[in-house]
Amino acid sequence: MPPSCLNEVSQVCLHGCCPNPLLNLPTQEKTISKPRSSSSACRRDFATKTTSSIFPNTKFTNHESLPSLQESFLEFVKAYPQYSATDQVDQIRAQEYYHLSLSDHTCLDYIGIGLFSYSQLQNQDSSRNQVASSSYPPLPPSPPLKSDFPFFSISLKTGNLKMQLLHGGRESEFESAMKKRIMGFLNISENDYCMVFTANRTSAFKLLAEAYPFQSNQKLLTVYDYQSEAVEAMTNCSEKKGARIMSAEFSWPRLRIQSAKLRKMVESKKKKKKRGLFVFPLHSRITGARYPYLWMSIAQENGWHILIDACALGPKDMDSFGLSLFRPDFLICSFYKVFGETPSGFGCLFVKKSTIPILEATTSAGIVNIVPAKKLFQLGDESSGTDTELEQASKAGLRGDDLASSSSFSGHLQIRLEHELSGELKGLEDSEIRESEKPADLTKLGNAESSRNWRQEFECRCLDQVDSLGLILISNRARYLINWLVSSLMKLEHPNTEGIPLVRIYGPKIKFERGPALAFNIFDWKGEKFEPVLVQKLADRSNISLSYGFLHNIWFADKYAEEKERILEVRGNGSMKIVKNKSKDKADQGITVVTAALGFLANFRDTYKLWAFVAQFLDADFVEKERWRYTALNQKTVEV
Repeated sequence: MPPSCLNEVSQVCLHGCCPNPLLNLPTQEKTISKPRSSSSACRRDFATKTTSSIFPNTKFTNHESLPSLQESFLEFVKAYPQYSATDQVDQIRAQEYYHLSLSDHTCLDYIGIGLFSYSQLQNQDSSRNQVASSSYPPLPPSPPLKSDFPFFSISLKTGNLKMQLLHGGRESEFESAMKKRIMGFLNISENDYCMVFTANRTSAFKLLAEAYPFQSNQKLLTVYDYQSEAVEAMTNCSEKKGARIMSAEFSWPRLRIQSAKLRKMVESKKKKKKRGLFVFPLHSRITGARYPYLWMSIAQENGWHILIDACALGPKDMDSFGLSLFRPDFLICSFYKVFGETPSGFGCLFVKKSTIPILEATTSAGIVNIVPAKKLFQLGDESSGTDTELEQASKAGLRGDDLASSSSFSGHLQIRLEHELSGELKGLEDSEIRESEKPADLTKLGNAESSRNWRQEFECRCLDQVDSLGLILISNRARYLINWLVSSLMKLEHPNTEGIPLVRIYGPKIKFERGPALAFNIFDWKGEKFEPVLVQKLADRSNISLSYGFLHNIWFADKYAEEKERILEVRGNGSMKIVKNKSKDKADQGITVVTAALGFLANFRDTYKLWAFVAQFLDADFVEKERWRYTALNQKTVEV
């Protein structure tokens, strides 16, 4: 890891007393006992301060009694005075993502980042970029693009993953530059890792499962507290190849990893025995739980190949990962089109060069090329953006001669062109790179050699913005917002009851090191759960985008046996039912939950809007009225 990144990681705690995630390494535990003691105190102080500062000794039983947005914000900044140091995010949001303010849209339905900003994708007058936020005056418009390049596309292809990694494919300078930008952003060395673009996250998992040698490395061990389409695709493919499937379990009610069970599955009495593939997500993208990096070290010591699922990481969390220390065999991440739109994009599969030889030579679908588009093909507005839908839409639009021009992912490219002022615009080697308009600024010339050639410089403005903000600012801002939201939701109670809470939160609650994702459910005064799909639809009508997921692999101690019978559901055929058949496959048992995720552009208004929306469920009239309205809008009846 670059020294600058290590320096930044060491400062993540506001008071400099909290260790970075690298301190989970077993070799360091014996040498940092004193710092760890102070870091534990720091984290406890954070939780205590949050609890005592956010509406202390207060319960809200009526949504009309909530403090206003302005009043709540004043209390928020009193509790977290360092939040004001993150105002650079608000400025970026106002200037580059002004559509969020114009539409008053709160996007809490996916975690991760895009490559481009919204304003970068718009071909409009720069004066329209000047939109003020509630806290900041209008900002000067950004300078016009020097060249507005056409949208680029992904084209699906069938190929051999191993051969693609060893020898590369028909890769243009265009695609090569995109790989360099992404690997640089993630701090992944091209000397150590090879990379392929995939249609989506699910495609990356499936590609690896098809190429991994499960005949000789027979086990697949995953660590997920939620049902994942991508992991299911890998599991199904691995089972067909004879793999033995194992999963970590999570203890109820805090949903912490069952360490003793996982260690027993990971460790081997025969140190040299080949074990299989250990799939580790670092964070839960549903509950926000963070998992000790120590598990990667233990797995490596016991002969496992390591796959890191980085899709749930925060925008700069790779700076704190310590890739050069752990050196996983595989890593998967994904990028979205742009924050605030349908979460469509592409995936990236990284394979350590020394691991490539163990892969099997299989022909698979899912690898894609990124090419400049001749025309734009966009997913319909009604798409929910799931991996399956995106892949189907991609296949529908990528047939025949249209393969190189259709698009399931698109974005503008800014290109700076360097050449002699008197020279002709020429020198393109690839017909897929075309000029959309002549550059507006040719005053900056390079050296004698570069002045005679074109130089492509891809501007991924969202990545640039994240780099400029840094790990400390992004992590601290998310920490303040998510913990305020958790604390505020727990302050909601039904009226005229003995303290029956409106909301139940699953996984970590108020916690310093929790991630910016939240899993919860809303209950009526009788303790009956409102179906997450209904909550999602009602939130959408309030211009709040939420999602829902399915928690599983939950382990209940004997003292929670009664609660287990009451809350576990069986997932299947699109419906949820309470578990009655104890012999039912455990993989189908779990809890459906509403999920919210805070992106790096989230602000206090976003969290307040969600809190105020959830508080409306305290009013029984609101629930009944919305239930019938929901049914009337040509939707399936949902019993509440």
